Amino acid sequence: MKKLTAKEEEVMGFFWKKGPLYVKDILELYSNPKPHFNTVSTVVRGLEERGFVGHKACGKTYQYYAVVSRDDYRKGTLRGVISKYFDNSYLGVVSSLVEEEKITVDELKALIRQVEEGQ
Repeated sequence: MKKLTAKEEEVMGFFWKKGPLYVKDILELYSNPKPHFNTVSTVVRGLEERGFVGHKACGKTYQYYAVVSRDDYRKGTLRGVISKYFDNSYLGVVSSLVEEEKITVDELKALIRQVEEGQ
Protein backbone atom coordinates (compact mmCIF):
# COMPACT_ATOMS: atom_id res chain seq x y z
CA MET A 1 0.00 0.00 0.00
CA LYS A 2 1.19 3.50 -0.81
CA LYS A 3 2.48 5.56 2.11
CA LEU A 4 0.74 8.82 2.99
CA THR A 5 2.55 12.06 3.76
CA ALA A 6 1.89 13.67 7.15
CA LYS A 7 -0.56 16.15 5.58
CA GLU A 8 -2.35 13.41 3.67
CA GLU A 9 -2.59 11.25 6.76
CA GLU A 10 -4.03 14.18 8.71
CA VAL A 11 -6.73 14.73 6.07
CA MET A 12 -7.49 11.00 5.89
CA GLY A 13 -7.89 11.07 9.68
CA PHE A 14 -10.70 13.61 9.22
CA PHE A 15 -12.46 11.30 6.75
CA TRP A 16 -11.98 8.28 9.00
CA LYS A 17 -13.42 10.13 12.00
CA LYS A 18 -16.16 12.19 10.35
CA GLY A 19 -17.15 10.35 7.17
CA PRO A 20 -17.88 12.15 3.87
CA LEU A 21 -16.75 15.80 3.83
CA TYR A 22 -16.58 18.84 1.60
CA VAL A 23 -13.24 20.66 1.43
CA LYS A 24 -14.81 23.55 3.40
CA ASP A 25 -15.77 21.05 6.15
CA ILE A 26 -12.20 19.74 6.30
CA LEU A 27 -10.91 23.30 6.61
CA GLU A 28 -13.16 23.86 9.65
CA LEU A 29 -11.61 20.83 11.40
CA TYR A 30 -8.16 22.41 11.46
CA SER A 31 -7.08 24.53 14.41
CA ASN A 32 -5.67 28.00 13.81
CA PRO A 33 -3.77 28.91 11.79
CA LYS A 34 -5.83 27.09 9.19
CA PRO A 35 -4.28 26.12 5.86
CA HIS A 36 -5.53 27.83 2.71
CA PHE A 37 -8.58 26.33 1.00
CA ASN A 38 -6.56 25.62 -2.16
CA THR A 39 -3.92 23.75 -0.15
CA VAL A 40 -6.50 21.43 1.38
CA SER A 41 -8.20 21.00 -1.99
CA THR A 42 -4.89 20.01 -3.58
CA VAL A 43 -4.22 17.43 -0.86
CA VAL A 44 -7.72 15.95 -1.27
CA ARG A 45 -7.40 15.76 -5.06
CA GLY A 46 -4.01 14.06 -4.66
CA LEU A 47 -5.56 11.52 -2.31
CA GLU A 48 -8.25 10.87 -4.89
CA GLU A 49 -5.70 10.40 -7.68
CA ARG A 50 -3.88 7.86 -5.51
CA GLY A 51 -7.09 5.93 -4.75
CA PHE A 52 -7.54 6.85 -1.09
CA VAL A 53 -10.70 8.94 -1.52
CA GLY A 54 -13.55 9.18 -3.97
CA HIS A 55 -16.11 11.91 -4.59
CA LYS A 56 -19.78 12.52 -5.26
CA ALA A 57 -20.85 15.58 -7.25
CA CYS A 58 -23.19 17.88 -5.33
CA GLY A 59 -24.10 20.78 -7.61
CA LYS A 60 -20.94 22.71 -8.40
CA THR A 61 -18.90 21.12 -5.60
CA TYR A 62 -17.76 17.66 -4.54
CA GLN A 63 -18.28 15.71 -1.38
CA TYR A 64 -15.30 13.45 -0.74
CA TYR A 65 -15.25 10.15 1.15
CA ALA A 66 -12.63 7.60 2.20
CA VAL A 67 -12.19 4.64 -0.12
CA VAL A 68 -9.46 3.07 2.02
CA SER A 69 -10.43 2.34 5.62
CA ARG A 70 -8.19 3.25 8.54
CA ASP A 71 -7.86 -0.45 9.38
CA ASP A 72 -6.80 -1.37 5.83
CA TYR A 73 -4.25 1.45 5.78
CA ARG A 74 -2.91 0.46 9.20
CA LYS A 75 -2.53 -3.17 8.14
CA GLY A 76 -0.85 -2.23 4.86
CA THR A 77 1.53 0.14 6.60
CA LEU A 78 2.42 -2.47 9.19
CA ARG A 79 3.08 -5.06 6.48
CA GLY A 80 5.32 -2.55 4.70
CA VAL A 81 7.35 -1.83 7.84
CA ILE A 82 7.71 -5.53 8.61
CA SER A 83 8.78 -6.23 5.04
CA LYS A 84 11.22 -3.33 4.82
CA TYR A 85 12.82 -3.46 8.26
CA PHE A 86 12.31 -7.03 9.49
CA ASP A 87 12.70 -9.09 6.28
CA ASN A 88 9.03 -10.17 6.49
CA SER A 89 9.64 -11.74 9.91
CA TYR A 90 6.79 -11.16 12.36
CA LEU A 91 8.85 -13.06 14.92
CA GLY A 92 11.62 -10.53 14.32
CA VAL A 93 9.18 -7.73 15.17
CA VAL A 94 8.13 -9.38 18.42
CA SER A 95 11.75 -10.15 19.31
CA SER A 96 12.67 -6.54 18.70
CA LEU A 97 9.84 -5.34 20.94
CA VAL A 98 11.00 -7.65 23.73
CA GLU A 99 14.66 -6.63 23.30
CA GLU A 100 13.74 -2.94 23.35
CA GLU A 101 11.60 -3.58 26.45
CA LYS A 102 8.51 -2.22 24.69
CA ILE A 103 6.67 -5.40 25.66
CA THR A 104 7.31 -7.46 28.76
CA VAL A 105 7.56 -11.23 28.90
CA ASP A 106 4.36 -11.27 30.97
CA GLU A 107 2.57 -9.22 28.30
CA LEU A 108 3.88 -11.61 25.67
CA LYS A 109 2.58 -14.61 27.64
CA ALA A 110 -0.81 -12.89 28.00
CA LEU A 111 -0.86 -12.29 24.24
CA ILE A 112 -0.09 -15.97 23.59
CA ARG A 113 -2.93 -17.02 25.94
CA GLN A 114 -5.26 -14.59 24.19
CA VAL A 115 -4.39 -16.01 20.77
CA GLU A 116 -4.76 -19.60 21.98
CA GLU A 117 -8.17 -18.86 23.53
CA GLY A 118 -9.33 -17.16 20.34
CA GLN A 119 -8.81 -20.31 18.27
